[in-house]
Amino acid sequence: MEPKKIKNALISVYHKRGLDEILEQLAERGVQIYSTGGTKDYITEKGFEVHTVEELTTYPSILSGRVKTLHPKVFGGILARREEDHLAELQAYQIPEFDLVIVDLYPFEETVARSDDEGEIIEKIDIGGISLIRAAAKNYRDVLVVPSVGQYDALVKLLKKKQGFSDIADRKQMAMQAFQISSHYDTAIYHYYASDGTNKALKVSMQNGSELRYGENPHQTGQFYGDFAEMFEILGGKPLSYNNLVDIDAAVNLMREFVNERPTFAVLKHTNACGLACRDSVALAWRDALAGDPISAFGGILICNQEIDLTTAEQIDTLFYEVLIAPSFASDALALLQKKKKRILLRIKHFKVPKRLFKSLLNGVIQQDSDLRTESAADLTTVTKVAPSEEQTSDLLFANKLAKHLKSNTIVLAKNNQLIGMGCGQTSRVDALKQAIIKARAFGFSLEDTVMASDAFFPFPDCVQIAHEAGVIAVVQPGGSIKDEDSIKAADERSMVMVTTGIRHFKH
Repeated sequence: MEPKKIKNALISVYHKRGLDEILEQLAERGVQIYSTGGTKDYITEKGFEVHTVEELTTYPSILSGRVKTLHPKVFGGILARREEDHLAELQAYQIPEFDLVIVDLYPFEETVARSDDEGEIIEKIDIGGISLIRAAAKNYRDVLVVPSVGQYDALVKLLKKKQGFSDIADRKQMAMQAFQISSHYDTAIYHYYASDGTNKALKVSMQNGSELRYGENPHQTGQFYGDFAEMFEILGGKPLSYNNLVDIDAAVNLMREFVNERPTFAVLKHTNACGLACRDSVALAWRDALAGDPISAFGGILICNQEIDLTTAEQIDTLFYEVLIAPSFASDALALLQKKKKRILLRIKHFKVPKRLFKSLLNGVIQQDSDLRTESAADLTTVTKVAPSEEQTSDLLFANKLAKHLKSNTIVLAKNNQLIGMGCGQTSRVDALKQAIIKARAFGFSLEDTVMASDAFFPFPDCVQIAHEAGVIAVVQPGGSIKDEDSIKAADERSMVMVTTGIRHFKH
């Protein structure tokens, strides 16, 4: 198709910033401008000629501005195909052909984010604007649509480059963006109305998509949809990969459990923690987290709940890692760490995690609440004759937090708020326990007086028996098996402590 000259433009926008240069370009090319309300006043104040929509429709803006552009003389000029029969109707009803429609939407999401006033929120549901955008996008073969303030600069460049003309590729690209914006807008409104939990449909709209180097493996493509900068400041390193993002998500979810604790460091590999320790200094927390599995730590994800100081940075710098995450970095520590150009450094701004999770599978999607439950001492029920000491309770809660974030079946062995052995992703709980014992001993840990956490109940006493033989003195588990008494009896026979939480933390 031949490029089309822009002769008539309809402009009705909420955001006026950036509009001046567009008006200059349109005026320079003799484009007739139609507008209404505050936009018309703005254009007039800037000294540009403008026709009012009210003059075109012979109707004023009514119902407190709710109805301004919803009229055949407006939508006819947008939706008409530039073909003989449609053009004849436009001429018969004295309707101008609109070649350019510049419309953005009321700031609905921004209003919801800052206000609980339902009346104010409802008034930010745009009706005329979204209808104009959809109409212009539908008729992209003849009409160029500019659907938001984010496209103002692109329009200016187009007007300058093509001297007031547009071609089919320009119009189709803008139409695609228009439907992306309108669908996202409708999704936000749907979620507002469905915020009481009665929604029966899954509506997801994520903007700011970016291509990743590849997916989980090099032969797979990958994309990230979301605002990474809202959570993190990238301080150095190579571009993030799909696997980096998956691991970072696991690290943030784990460290959220310890955000208000004393200095805590975690080392993760393939989303599972292989090292974790709470200590009185960041350096000590790093030392003891690394000791949990210094082999797996190679190429891992490191995360801390407090600022990284120079002493800790010097120790970390001797290890190859993929990503290091912390709320802040001392200036000298950052300068040292930034010398390794491929190692990713992230300053985390907050440890918030989504309230809902979803996952594609089969021919659909499953969705659930995030597992935000964290047990405290008040949630522990002692089911054995021996109750836990204060020190054991601290270790049991520490181990239970970690078990929640390891793949099922999982067992955690801990002592003095340090992970000393874990088994995860096993098909039996006995295998998970044996793996945890082997790992702990391989790295020189004594299992005497350790505690054990399990992500699910013990249907048989075998794990209690094996744990006791290894040196475990206290166990935390959800409880709830019809054979709970078998495990409790086994613990009592060995003078062990067992507490239950009543909460299961499976992680598949």
